[in-house]
Amino acid sequence: MSEPRDRAALKSRVDRELDRFVRTETEALLALDDALAPLADVLTSVTARGKRLRSAFCYWGWRAAGRPDSDAMVRAAASMELVHAAAVVHDDIIDDSALRHGLPTAQVALRDAFPAGSRPKARARSLAMLAGDLLMAWAGQMFAGCGLPAAYLGQVRGLWAVLARELIAGEALEVLHPEGESDVQRSLKVIRYKTAKYTVEHPLHIGAGLAGADPVLREVFTDYGLPLGEAFQLRDDLIGLFGEPATTGKSNTDDISAARPTALIALARQSATPAERRELKALLGRRALTAPQLGQVRAVVERTGARDRVEDMIGERVRVAVGALGGAGIPDLAHHSLTQLATAATSRPD
Repeated sequence: MSEPRDRAALKSRVDRELDRFVRTETEALLALDDALAPLADVLTSVTARGKRLRSAFCYWGWRAAGRPDSDAMVRAAASMELVHAAAVVHDDIIDDSALRHGLPTAQVALRDAFPAGSRPKARARSLAMLAGDLLMAWAGQMFAGCGLPAAYLGQVRGLWAVLARELIAGEALEVLHPEGESDVQRSLKVIRYKTAKYTVEHPLHIGAGLAGADPVLREVFTDYGLPLGEAFQLRDDLIGLFGEPATTGKSNTDDISAARPTALIALARQSATPAERRELKALLGRRALTAPQLGQVRAVVERTGARDRVEDMIGERVRVAVGALGGAGIPDLAHHSLTQLATAATSRPD
């Protein structure tokens, strides 16, 4: 057990715990029937990558409450990554995304499990949905078996229920979001529940709850976690439109093709001319978006100032989040790590 004094050290430990857990569970799955190999392969693939931000927030929620380093706590924190993997699989199904981390998404990769002429696309989507469901179940299983005392785990049972409810509510609100709406506050509400809370606030609360932290620290984590979580998603929205697949590992047309209700597009609509609104309306939701059409959307977002406004929103939220840590009495190492995480979670891609 080595004290994690940088993100890479903690990430390495989380990766090892996830690898060990997923390997054990996929072996148990294959013991039921060898035909489950494609499912096992996808489960292994979707859990093998990531920045491990959610586990880091959970771990430092524990440390901020004054608790020492613990392998059991690292395992508990690692379970947050299985929640994220489940959300990613389901999100990619909803949006019909084809690429994630530079690799085929679950519902695309699973098409190889079915012969041509046997509805491979529909059956692969069904299998991917089941993979996402199993990942969420695994998250609870890994957390419950992390090795921390049962009394500690019992303190956060209610927090897990809130995490699941709000994550699903956010996904549902995005699906229910009226097409063509330019309400920025409504878009921010969607990202708050769909991404911001389960990325930052909930992991922090769970880590602090395991440590028996008093309610004051949890309030600090809300004041830090909500603006930072929103900044994280706002950055992701910018990357989703202006990033290049070779760098980001995902398509830069998905948000437009899925007509996602991002604050970026809502801001663009608010400031657009009538002609620009018509241009956006014609392109949003178009499944096969060409490079010139993507360029049209980017140009409107740039001309309306929406890109710069989102950059300003990100910067302001990061400042508010980091400021919330001041005077909270958080140990120096945890304070330093949470400050670093605020930058890591919202930085531009290289």
